[in-house]
Amino acid sequence: MRKSFLLVTLALLGWLMVPNRAQAQYNNWSVGFRIGEPSGVNVRKYFGNNHAFDLNIGTYGGLYGTKRSYRSGDYKSVGLAIQGHYLWHTALSKSESIRAYYGFGGQINTRRYYPPRLNGEYENALSLGGSGIGGLEFFPASKPYSFFLETGVYVELLQAPFFLNLNTGLGLRYNF
Repeated sequence: MRKSFLLVTLALLGWLMVPNRAQAQYNNWSVGFRIGEPSGVNVRKYFGNNHAFDLNIGTYGGLYGTKRSYRSGDYKSVGLAIQGHYLWHTALSKSESIRAYYGFGGQINTRRYYPPRLNGEYENALSLGGSGIGGLEFFPASKPYSFFLETGVYVELLQAPFFLNLNTGLGLRYNF
C-alpha cells in the first residue's frame, strides 16, 4: 500500500510540474504538504477570481491518537485518507498576501477496525463522509510558496453515521 501511495504521489507531482500556459489571477496550481489530520500531500487548483479545489492524500488517525472508540470496537492504527474540498477564498489585506478560505467536500478513509466479535483480529474499514474546512493562507512577497493554517470537521455517513473527527492542519505549498 505504501509503494502504491508513493507511486501515485510521484505521478501526480510529475503531471503537475508540466507548465500550464493559462495562469489565473492567483496561482493556477499549488502543491505541498500538510501536517495534521489528515497529514500528507496537498494539491490545490485555483480557478476564477475566488474559487479553488483542494485535495489532500495522506494518513488519517495519527494526530489525535491511533486508538479511538469506533462503532462497537476500536481503531488501533493509522489509515489512509483522501479528502477534497471546493473552496471560496478572499483577500484580507490590500496586498492580497493574506487570504481567508472556506469550503465543503468529502472524505474517504480506510483504517484497521477491531470489533469485539473478532477477538483481537481486525477488519479493514472503509468510511465515507462530508467535511467542511476554513483557513488562512499567507503568501510572502515575491516568493513562490505559501503557508496555511486550517481547521474543520469530518462527519461520517457510512460505516458509523454522525461519527465526528476534527480536521486541523498546517502546511506549506509551492505555487506555480
